Amino acid sequence: MDSNRAIYRQSASRLTVVAHLFGILAFILMLVWLLHYRGGIEYHSDNSNRVFNAHPFFMYCGFIFLVGEAMMAYKTVLSRGIVKKSIHMILHLIALCLGIVGICAVFKYHDMINAEDVYSLHSWIGLFTFCLFCLQWVLGFSAFMFPRAAAPTRAGMLPWHVSGGRALLYMAICAALTGLMEKSAFLDLKNHRESRLINFTGLFVLLFGIFVDLSVALARYV
Repeated sequence: MDSNRAIYRQSASRLTVVAHLFGILAFILMLVWLLHYRGGIEYHSDNSNRVFNAHPFFMYCGFIFLVGEAMMAYKTVLSRGIVKKSIHMILHLIALCLGIVGICAVFKYHDMINAEDVYSLHSWIGLFTFCLFCLQWVLGFSAFMFPRAAAPTRAGMLPWHVSGGRALLYMAICAALTGLMEKSAFLDLKNHRESRLINFTGLFVLLFGIFVDLSVALARYV
């Protein structure tokens, strides 16, 4: 049994390394896209495009990268339970704050260009994911941190909390990919380099989520 646990721990650790690789690559490519091709990121700018660029940047950093980090920190890092829970909760709280800024940025952009809000499949998925994420965080905090539910209640909630977290990560990735496709279609890109850059960014975002999920799934056997 101990040998099997060691094998699962080693596999989960390796998958975590691969997940970080794809997550960092997606972050770098997104920065290249937004800074080099799209003119930069500035929430308080008078340039509507620079305001919009804050949306994909903060949403990826919060709802995908930090959420993935929070999941891996709890499931794959060897430490005391309270330490892992605290890191897990704090990273999710930071992700929530970044997500709020990202959502505010796209609403501000729509106001600047007089565009309709919440009309696309991307926006529906994104807002639904955000609402469920808030619910997940509140329920998780109250059940597992403070005021902390009774042991039988926590045991019953844990599988739903874990499964819900994994589902929310994929929902956030789905929102990101539909958002990249939507933006690419709106731009009607003639520059094939930028188009390929967007495609690779989306691919690395997806691979990051897959390897986060795999590492978390294997870690349950450790």
